[in-house]
Amino acid sequence: MNRRTLLHATTALGAATLTAGAATRADAAVSAAPGRDRPLRVHVVLFDGVEELDFTAPYEVFSASGYFADREVEVRYVTLDGPRTVEAAYGTRLRVDHGWAPKEADLLVVPGGGYARREDPGVWAEIRRGSLPRALAAAARPGLTVSALCTGVMLLSAAGLTSGRPCTTHHRARADLERQGGVLKNARVVDDGDLVTAGGVTSGLDLALWLVRRELGADAAVGLEEMLEYEARGTVWAARDSR
Repeated sequence: MNRRTLLHATTALGAATLTAGAATRADAAVSAAPGRDRPLRVHVVLFDGVEELDFTAPYEVFSASGYFADREVEVRYVTLDGPRTVEAAYGTRLRVDHGWAPKEADLLVVPGGGYARREDPGVWAEIRRGSLPRALAAAARPGLTVSALCTGVMLLSAAGLTSGRPCTTHHRARADLERQGGVLKNARVVDDGDLVTAGGVTSGLDLALWLVRRELGADAAVGLEEMLEYEARGTVWAARDSR
């Protein structure tokens, strides 16, 4: 039996008990939003030098979320250069089977990595190369939420997507983000509608759990927290018109 299937089977009853009656009116409104009859398509963007936990944590959360929601969830790793092997910050090698296709996504997740070492692969190298920031800038469209965590937010900044927008990033990059026009918020997750950002490394869990709550409802988020044995932490700043 699949590990997650087993975990879902053993926790679903408990999750249902915990969340009975807990959904707010806002959660109910999200559940009734249009487009819920098709899968939620999540693309996690990878590049050489990406931080391992930055991309694995959101991937885990979104991949398991379908077990706790009525809506199907499709999650894939993508690279701008097409299918290839990516080498992450600590040497992990990962074969990515999907290329850049933001028109096929409802949600992009951009991790960070390598920001402290400008000469190494990572965010700085991608900013210098320019291709990924340009692709992110061109990807923006109605119906697509662009999200990022840690120093992946700096790739969005290089794309011009955070200028004049509420946002956050890893604490060591906050000054850079503000100098580049981002409107910093003292929160772990900042939701400005089609732009959602989060702080450093472990906040990828909180980013993904928030987006699951927003897109799939409170029951799914609470069920995931129980399965993962992790409680979402920190402040979420959300614009009034974030949906």
